[in-house]
Amino acid sequence: MRNFGDATRRNIAEACASFARLPDAAEASALKRAAVVVALTASHDGDDTAFLLTRRASSLRSHRGQWALPGGRCDAGETPVEAALRELDEELALKLPADAVLGLLDDYPTRSGYLITPVVVWAADSAAIKPNPDEVASVHRIALDTIERDDAFDFTDIPESTRRVIRFHHQMSMIHAPTAALIYQFREVLAGRQTRVTDLEQPVFAWK
Repeated sequence: MRNFGDATRRNIAEACASFARLPDAAEASALKRAAVVVALTASHDGDDTAFLLTRRASSLRSHRGQWALPGGRCDAGETPVEAALRELDEELALKLPADAVLGLLDDYPTRSGYLITPVVVWAADSAAIKPNPDEVASVHRIALDTIERDDAFDFTDIPESTRRVIRFHHQMSMIHAPTAALIYQFREVLAGRQTRVTDLEQPVFAWK
């Protein structure tokens, strides 16, 4: 259990600072840049620390109805951190300053042509969250102890790839990569482990 407060913020900031990200590729990538947010906030009871997970609106053109971290494509000239904070505001009306950023995880290349930068932020006051119905069907607070359970994640094989598919078990749902891979790496960072996830596969339905 991690109480939501300054001590937990410091501990997670230190864990992020100790994490050595993979270096950016020297050559320009053909992948489109995107960013997502691991937004840390109070759990439903207000005591524990949780992160925000959304269900994408059914009206969206791609990945409709899927579980996702808040985020989206980087605009021209925008850094991943700037894009992450903008998307958090656009999707959930949660405005955070740059000093709310605790750290970054590894960039994750997706089958659908994106290079996603996960940005860890501290949302001290999330009481005013208001999901944008054009983008978000619902928003959920997932307590950190949920992702630290031994049975929270599993790995399976698919005939279409030699890479392992990661799955996050949340209530009655199965959440896949890239979201599951990014959450898994954050779990590992919290535990002080330098675990890479770029080799973890997405299910075939997410390849488009």
